[in-house]
Amino acid sequence: MTNALTNEQPGGPAPEVHGFFDRATNTISYVVREPMGPACAIVDPVLDFEAASGRVAHRSAGAVVDFVRREGLRVEWIIETHVHADHLSAAPWVKQQVGGRIAIGQRIDVVQDTFARIFNEGPEFRRDGSQFDHLFRDGERYRIGALEAMAWHTPGHTPACMTHVIGDAAFVGDTLFMPDGGSARADFPGGDARTLYRSMRRVLALPPDTRLFMCHDYGPGGREIRWQTSVAEQRAANIHVRDGVDEEAYVALREARDATLSMPALILPSLQVNMKAGVLPEPESNGTRYFKLPINAL
Repeated sequence: MTNALTNEQPGGPAPEVHGFFDRATNTISYVVREPMGPACAIVDPVLDFEAASGRVAHRSAGAVVDFVRREGLRVEWIIETHVHADHLSAAPWVKQQVGGRIAIGQRIDVVQDTFARIFNEGPEFRRDGSQFDHLFRDGERYRIGALEAMAWHTPGHTPACMTHVIGDAAFVGDTLFMPDGGSARADFPGGDARTLYRSMRRVLALPPDTRLFMCHDYGPGGREIRWQTSVAEQRAANIHVRDGVDEEAYVALREARDATLSMPALILPSLQVNMKAGVLPEPESNGTRYFKLPINAL
């Protein structure tokens, strides 16, 4: 294992990256594949969920699965960059369709403990991350076929956020947005603006030409949706954390901004599912599954 405090970047070939945009949640899922080979990882697959009707579907994740099958790929990992609060994970369905190990950061236990209290989960709910097939440690090296990869703990948005550095590319989850979008909020339970600043600066210490792939984009100002940038572009132009913005200035900006934000529309169903590796609630005696909606808890 590498020293968790270093910014050593994996070597080896550069991955081929294919993004899939889910317009309903402004989420980008990825297929990250080895060049000239069949191995791949899927990052942050989305389960379609219509809150008004309570219906789920597999349109977004189905596009990813169709691509994997069409290209004849072998899925080795299904990676969650964090416990998402704005969409439900399709990881179990994707695994059922095309295989792969569902993985998340090791500090998922902190998130599970926090939200188990909010949702009044009973003792049968394990708070150790064992619902996932693998828990990445900070600095852990792993492989996707010929690709060398490394998992970094980059908390601040949530306690369990990870950035995955794969060859010359980094998948940052909600740690960073596109330069004109700035950064993710830090006011969820367990979030912290100061910690987020330090995580972002860790990512931005990668080589300038490192490709950075976002988990979300909202098209500020009506521009077309984008999800790829670079360390150099972020350091020059990110409206929140470009070079020259110090920690105190960022914390003041982020905390002021967060105080104006409403909770994401799907936060309550998303957290219940995503902290359990994407598994939906068990059916009750009538065969129907139900979400809990805690009142005045967030």
